[in-house]
Amino acid sequence: MVTSRARGRWAALLLAGLTPVVAELTLGNPPLRQAWLLLLWVPIYGAGTVLIRELARRTGRGWLAILLLGAAYGIVEEGLALQALTSPTIYGVADWAPRILGLNSAYTELNIPYHAVFSVALPILLVDLIVPDLRHRPYLGRTGLVVAGVVFVLGALLLRWTTAFIDPGYQAPPAMLAAFALAIAALAVLALRFTPRPPDVPATTPETTPASPDTPPRTTPTPPVVACLAGVAAFGYLALLFPFGGAQHPAFTQGGWVAVPMVAAALLAVAAGVLLRRWTANDGWRDRHSLALTGGALVAHTVFGVIANGENTTDRLSLSALGLIMIVLLALLARRTR
Repeated sequence: MVTSRARGRWAALLLAGLTPVVAELTLGNPPLRQAWLLLLWVPIYGAGTVLIRELARRTGRGWLAILLLGAAYGIVEEGLALQALTSPTIYGVADWAPRILGLNSAYTELNIPYHAVFSVALPILLVDLIVPDLRHRPYLGRTGLVVAGVVFVLGALLLRWTTAFIDPGYQAPPAMLAAFALAIAALAVLALRFTPRPPDVPATTPETTPASPDTPPRTTPTPPVVACLAGVAAFGYLALLFPFGGAQHPAFTQGGWVAVPMVAAALLAVAAGVLLRRWTANDGWRDRHSLALTGGALVAHTVFGVIANGENTTDRLSLSALGLIMIVLLALLARRTR
């Protein structure tokens, strides 16, 4: 029992440290020369993702709950701490697309799903693959859960304090803060009370499962196909919404045309979600498919970072080197998974 608890604590620390690396560093934000900034983000990113995983595992919920809680996390970070969802000045995001009900519309569409996937779901999935025997169990006891919650709140306060240096003088309207708090609470209740519980299956399952005679067989794409489609979805979503290459608006549009990439990004996200739900419901889905999904999304994410976030050649080369290291580590994990 002591060994299991110790391994759970180490897995939680791994998840806490990995989360800001996946969410920020591998996107080139910040560049490697400013990697020390991760120390400021570990409390909110790391503790937030650990807290989400613990709540999902303790209530027996699945990936839908994790994604909903990830969206709630995105509102905490972007709406309450950074207040970038409503700020008319921070990062210049108010100029990306029309502001709707006081929200920076394109920035909101980009970042809430981004946090749900890259700041929460993918780090959790990676650590589940690294420590597969603990994937269905909480990592921490009650004390650890409380500590994670306290660190998360302190991390949000720290981020709010540092935001005063990059967006001085701005304070979101109280009505917007109340709306964000209500949305966070609603997402949490929906995730932890109303999402379906996945079937309790063992961590390792046979490679083939006999199909019912009345059920037509469903095929699962091979891992390379899963990786390619995950990469296309991740790169496409980012490229449609995040201005890059000198553009001031999503997908190099102007005026009312900005609605086109925003709608396209939403349709792409829905299509990817439907496909993923269909694939994972198939008995043929295995850990190697999950790793291919994660690897494809992360590699495309870093490729986009090289294109969009590299301020100079040094930054682009250093992020490319980090991407190669990531590919090697994913390949090593793939060998162990296989």
